[in-house]
Amino acid sequence: MSLNEQITDQIKTAMKAKNQTALRGLRAIKAAMMLLATQEGGGPVTEEDEMNTLVKMAKQRKDSLTIYKEQGRDDLAVIEEEELVIIEKFLPAQMSEDEVKAEIEAIISQTGASSMKDMGKVMGMANGKLKGRADGKMIAGMVKALLA
Repeated sequence: MSLNEQITDQIKTAMKAKNQTALRGLRAIKAAMMLLATQEGGGPVTEEDEMNTLVKMAKQRKDSLTIYKEQGRDDLAVIEEEELVIIEKFLPAQMSEDEVKAEIEAIISQTGASSMKDMGKVMGMANGKLKGRADGKMIAGMVKALLA
């Protein structure tokens, strides 16, 4: 079952259950997928494109959540948090810090990186390999710590 079909089915279920929270998050995903499918010059939408869009949406929600909490806007923070939970249901399971550290150490040994000069090379491989399964900030922090 494709992602669009899953979302459509869950929208129907949320409508029947009158679950406005789930409906809002699912509609946001559906809208993003429709924009992705109709973008100018775009070919067929791949699973990787869908995953990149979901990762981007989750990152946007996390950034907004942080800002709203800093500014004391708990009413808006709750909305962002609810949507983030819905979006994360469609993302692969997040890796633990230990798993991410092991992956980054493997990449460092594979590339032969030894100093901060090699950070770009390591980050490129790590982001490609861990995309959607680990937070970019956590990856960058670990790479810096391991190369320092």
